[in-house]
Amino acid sequence: MPTHKIPESVLVVIYSADLQVLLIERADKPGFWQSVTGSKDLPDEPLHATAVREVQEETGIAIGSMQVPAENLQDWKLSNIYEIYPVWRHRYAPGVTHNTEHVYGLLVPRDIQVVLAEREHLQYQWLPWQAAAEQCFSPSNAEAILQLPHYLT
Repeated sequence: MPTHKIPESVLVVIYSADLQVLLIERADKPGFWQSVTGSKDLPDEPLHATAVREVQEETGIAIGSMQVPAENLQDWKLSNIYEIYPVWRHRYAPGVTHNTEHVYGLLVPRDIQVVLAEREHLQYQWLPWQAAAEQCFSPSNAEAILQLPHYLT
C-alpha cells in the first residue's frame, strides 16, 4: 500500500428501486453526510474494483451476491475534479491539492442489511433522493444524487 492516498477515487450512490438513497455520516466529521467514497488502494486498481471494495468496506454490502448482482453497479461515466478539503490534505503526497472522483450508482433492495465500518461512519439513513442531495456536505455528491433519475435503466 502506498504511504499517501492516491488522488483518484470513487463515489457510489447507493439507491433502492423507490429512489431512496443511502447516506452515511462520517466519524471524523460528525454531521457530514455522504454516499460511499474511497480512493484507489493501488495506482493500477481498476475503478470498478475500487467501487466494489469501498461499498463492502463501508456498508457491508457485497456486490456480486444473490441480493446485489454485479450488474447493479453502474459506471455513470461522470468524473469530478475537486480541491481536497484542507482538513484531509495531509493524507496525500505533498503538493497534491486535487482529486478526481468517478461516479457510480448501485441499485440495492431497500431492506438490505447495512453494516457500517465503525472507524469511518457513525450512522446511516435512507432518504428520498432530493432530500439526500440536500443533506450531503459535498457539492459533487449532491449533484451526483440529483442525476439519479437520469441514470435509471
